Amino acid sequence: MKLKGSIVAPTLLAGLLAAWSGGSLTAQAPASPDQLVAALKQNLANGQKQLRQYEWIETTSIALKGEEKARTQKRVYYGADGKLMKVPIGEPAPKAAPSGGRGGRLKAQVIENKKDDMKDYMERASALIQKYVPPNPATIQKAKDAGHMIVQPPQQGKIHVEFKDFVQPSDLMSLDVSDKAALLALNVATYLDKKEDAVTLDVRFGTLADGTSYTASTTLNAKAKNLTVVVANAGHKPLK
Repeated sequence: MKLKGSIVAPTLLAGLLAAWSGGSLTAQAPASPDQLVAALKQNLANGQKQLRQYEWIETTSIALKGEEKARTQKRVYYGADGKLMKVPIGEPAPKAAPSGGRGGRLKAQVIENKKDDMKDYMERASALIQKYVPPNPATIQKAKDAGHMIVQPPQQGKIHVEFKDFVQPSDLMSLDVSDKAALLALNVATYLDKKEDAVTLDVRFGTLADGTSYTASTTLNAKAKNLTVVVANAGHKPLK
């Protein structure tokens, strides 16, 4: 399947992925699952508050079968109403429709149909990921209370936490937390309509000079579609 240009609106996915970054947790590592859950829930509340002081550049790339098909950049910041704002940088001009008679029109229609199919897939994937990112504090508490939370012993300066059946049966959300209780990574293994349509999400975090943690990179893999979406955030500076 050959797709050109901005075949999929990156905003569908990037908007929800970049909207959450974790702030610093408590100064010392939580001593129990209850304390860990409380720290994670507090982290979700603190993260967005801290990031509202900054603006940054979000770069989104979309690859199909390992070949990059689209790349966009946006200036990102929180507006006065608390909503995440995204302003395109260097948006490319739309390409002219191909000519060449009936054959050219049919080819254009096939390409357009593929675009629509991919856009629909991205919308459904985005809706699913919203259930995981940011993790809903109530869902975290529910998973812990249901006995679906597993905390591994600390290794190499971090704690690995898993939440089974977090949103739907047989899914898995895992977190890596440092021994200082800072959020390091988030991973999700889930699926769309059926388990064969697997979707994974890998989120990595960075820390600014003042200690504010942010989403450094997010990688979405949709194996059934040979689709990979990478969202990178960088260039943070105080919002004027």
